[in-house]
Amino acid sequence: DLPAEGPLRICDLCCGKSYLSFATYHYFANILGREVRMTGVDLSRDMLSQAAQKARDAGLEIPFVCQDMCHLQLHRRQDAILCTCDGVNYLTTPDRARRFFRAAYAQLKPGGALIFDVSTPEKLSGTLGDHTLGCQEEDISYIWQNAYHPRTRTVDMRLSIFVGDTDGRYQRLEETQTQRAHTLEELTKYLAEAGFADIRAYGKLALRAPRPGDERWHIRAIRPKENAK
Repeated sequence: DLPAEGPLRICDLCCGKSYLSFATYHYFANILGREVRMTGVDLSRDMLSQAAQKARDAGLEIPFVCQDMCHLQLHRRQDAILCTCDGVNYLTTPDRARRFFRAAYAQLKPGGALIFDVSTPEKLSGTLGDHTLGCQEEDISYIWQNAYHPRTRTVDMRLSIFVGDTDGRYQRLEETQTQRAHTLEELTKYLAEAGFADIRAYGKLALRAPRPGDERWHIRAIRPKENAK
């Protein structure tokens, strides 16, 4: 439960261009009428630069910090840490996942929540797997080539993105990414090892237990109040 009084401190981790930061701020400040202190964290300086400019244009004072999520260190402990859009999938070894959960635990207030989502093993090995995907629209198209490695449960993704210019030509952008298929049992174990309790997992965009066929899990874990140092 979030504190009833005082400013809410919320960290948007792996924030990218920070769409979630702005949406979270709007919800708590403009809909619930709460004072919100958002912080955006990402490893990409380019993304953070774009996010900071958007915040300035919107008249919002949101600090953006360039950090590795496994070494998260903020000036103040947070009421909540959000990590969405597969941030945890980019932790490609069990050791990095464990290090992130320990770092997040240390940056939360007692009673604070870590909330994140992951693409499921079924999605990474099956839907993406060794498949090539594509999309073509009026001003943008992409070719998405995937290679799944069963031993490490990782998928290498190569994206070729074609963005249309005003003169009718297309600019080609290349991007490579790697994600790991963490199991729900592994994630629950790592969270418990870090000290989290009341760990709950939900199916894709639904307040129900995960089911076979889900391509995304949403997970919430709490730093217990009785464990405060």
